[in-house]
Amino acid sequence: MPAQAGIHSLEEKILSLDKTRVRGKRTRMAIEKNFSVYILASGKHGTLYIGMTANLPRRIAEHRSKSIEGFTKRYDVSRLVYFEMHDNFESAAKREKNMKAWKRDWKTRLIEEQNPDWQDLFPVIAS
Repeated sequence: MPAQAGIHSLEEKILSLDKTRVRGKRTRMAIEKNFSVYILASGKHGTLYIGMTANLPRRIAEHRSKSIEGFTKRYDVSRLVYFEMHDNFESAAKREKNMKAWKRDWKTRLIEEQNPDWQDLFPVIAS
């Protein structure tokens, strides 16, 4: 499995989802540090989807509501089983592209290292 440059611990990932606000708007610093690469699954060892976003809670909510046509709606892939935070767009985009090229067992191993039961992590990030 390739090295994970620019990735933080699970605790840091969750803490970084706290939005820094100035007069009700997210600051540039918060936006720059809020790029996420994520894996959704249809269930344990089910169909996988890898994506990247600058707003993880909003994007996962879109997948879950099935409001956007595409792969995740067609295959009912909506369980957030893994995510990682990146400091910038370039790092996140490169990581997403690399992960999409991985063998399935590499992806499964990555998920199970941090989430062995494939629990849905959306409640953690949505609160």
